[in-house]
Amino acid sequence: MSFQIIGDSCCDYPYLEDDYPWLNRVALTIELDGENFVDDKSLRSSILISKMAASRNAPKSACPAPGTYLEAYECGADEIYVVTLSDKLSGSYNSAVIAAKMFEENNPDKKIFVFSSHSAAAGEIAICNKIYSLASAGVPFEEIVAQTLEFINNITTYFILETLEVFRKNGRLNHLQSIITGALKLKLVMGGDENGNICVRGKALSMDRAIIKMAEQIGEKCKGMDMSESSLYITHCKCPDRARRARDAIMERVNFKDCVILKA
Repeated sequence: MSFQIIGDSCCDYPYLEDDYPWLNRVALTIELDGENFVDDKSLRSSILISKMAASRNAPKSACPAPGTYLEAYECGADEIYVVTLSDKLSGSYNSAVIAAKMFEENNPDKKIFVFSSHSAAAGEIAICNKIYSLASAGVPFEEIVAQTLEFINNITTYFILETLEVFRKNGRLNHLQSIITGALKLKLVMGGDENGNICVRGKALSMDRAIIKMAEQIGEKCKGMDMSESSLYITHCKCPDRARRARDAIMERVNFKDCVILKA
């Protein structure tokens, strides 16, 4: 049975390695001050970041239309696995599900399942890699779905931002919180909860301290667990040195099998 893994464009790219040939991404779009950016390989993230910093407005993302997903599903594969941003953060999941229902009506002999990652970025790639390893080994479709859902339930996502300005601009952080964290130069260790919502896990007075705090939290969460068959996934946005520092700090505390570094 042939298979295809499809993700939205929040599935990040390997850092300093070739892209995954088995993954097909469906692009989101980003609108800022009337200008649209398609989130595909042609996007120059450095330009977008500069424009975001200079703008008083928050960028707005638009999920792929169901028709765009449907085009991706028409790939000829017998089994299709779709991984999207957390359904709590984007409409990408709902759009993919609508397209899947349309696809099933026209292709009753095909199998398709859409996963909400309850995460983003590195979390999505971790899920895609899990699916790929199972499908490549010939595991039946229904068992892949069951194992992947369990895998998603066991993923924990952490992230640190250089600035909280985008959160302030889009209303995820109120003005007073923004002023306080900015004045104190606080770096928040954040993450996704079990439902895929954003939560705050801790705070520190510098980026280096925030990285250590995050590593300590991960070490505490994994305490007493054998992680030798699990992988650590790290996404960075134009800061590879910090990604490597995070990798080293975490790997010192947890016996992960390996670490995959990705670029946003």
